[in-house]
Amino acid sequence: MSNVDRSGYTVCVNQRGVVLPIVLLISAMILTSFAAWFETSLASARGAMNVRDYLQAFHAADSALTLCARTTLATAAGATDPLPVTVGEPTQWKAKGSFETNAVQPVAQWPGSLRAPQCLVEPWRLPSRPDARAFLLTARGYGRSKESQVWLQLELVIAGETVERHWRRVVARPF
Repeated sequence: MSNVDRSGYTVCVNQRGVVLPIVLLISAMILTSFAAWFETSLASARGAMNVRDYLQAFHAADSALTLCARTTLATAAGATDPLPVTVGEPTQWKAKGSFETNAVQPVAQWPGSLRAPQCLVEPWRLPSRPDARAFLLTARGYGRSKESQVWLQLELVIAGETVERHWRRVVARPF
């Protein structure tokens, strides 16, 4: 059924009122796509901040580990201290109280970090190499929050004039 209006155009009577639902449908689609884009951008921003915090903590721990290794090598070069009696890998770094008490801060503050990085040096006796001096160095670096921590370790083995370095990353917090 169609009518002719005053301007001479044919108007379908059955199609009146169809424009409003179409406009509402298109508006809903635009709002839905905007909301999805907004959520994606928020997730990307959170992910970027997490990566930034991790890198901040990693660099703090790595620098602390490097500084502790230099100090340990300088100290151990002329040392004649007896080797530790205990055999096996040191485990003081795994105990929270022991780590907090015995760890040193090689730098007073790390820029952008919650706390200064810490380092713990533990002497170690290798049963397969009785003449070598070994040390397990454990470093902890922070990002902007307490949850963003990175733990790194370095095994130093000093045998005469040679120094062996075995680096490893601690996957989970020990305590």
